Amino acid sequence: MSYTSEKLTPDNQWKIKNLPPESRPDEKLMYLGEKALTDAELLAIIIRNGFKGYNSVRLAEDIIKCGGCKGLIGLCSISLDELVKLKGVGKVKAIQVKAVAELARRISKRTAKEALLMDNPESVANYFMEDLRHKDKECFMMLSLDGKGAIIKESTISIGTVNTSLASPREVFIEAIKNGAVSIILVHNHPSGNPTPSQNDLVVTRKMKEAGQLLGIALVDHIIIGDNSYVSLMEEKIL
Repeated sequence: MSYTSEKLTPDNQWKIKNLPPESRPDEKLMYLGEKALTDAELLAIIIRNGFKGYNSVRLAEDIIKCGGCKGLIGLCSISLDELVKLKGVGKVKAIQVKAVAELARRISKRTAKEALLMDNPESVANYFMEDLRHKDKECFMMLSLDGKGAIIKESTISIGTVNTSLASPREVFIEAIKNGAVSIILVHNHPSGNPTPSQNDLVVTRKMKEAGQLLGIALVDHIIIGDNSYVSLMEEKIL
């Protein structure tokens, strides 16, 4: 593999085409495979170019930093306007980044759905993980299940504040009855990334279980999603 013959100067060194072939992300992928590339190199292939003084890999590194401590995952929650404000990222690149982030989220969720088992808390947590782990507000979700434990419907019950999901038994069971549910699984996230149940989580779970017993709709589990982690109140024998 040969190096580029064009002499690098301050005016042209930012261009990917002027880097040695083995340093170009697309050539690296071709010869070494996609697993050999860093996150920034993979993203650089999508955005294609940078700007004067910055090649696409350096720009991709800056874009990933926009996700904060969550990195690539954080790009799911960054708005188009926030991306456009980053130097070198216009509307087209911002749209490309958001499209890739959403595509990755959908692939992850559909892969998790294939392994989804209602009596396996880990599989349920994995199903919701990419949707909820990067949210900056608590989202309270519910799976309505039929008599065989199959999903009838996935519902968003409420979206709260940074540390409050604002869900009530009334909202949950109105939706469950409307869906014809025989049993339900509740899921919500902790924006802090720590899935340890709060005292409020335990109180809400107890009220949900009691309401379900009165209505003949069993609460199978309440799963709390953290940053790539979860707690199942069924596994913890709190339910």
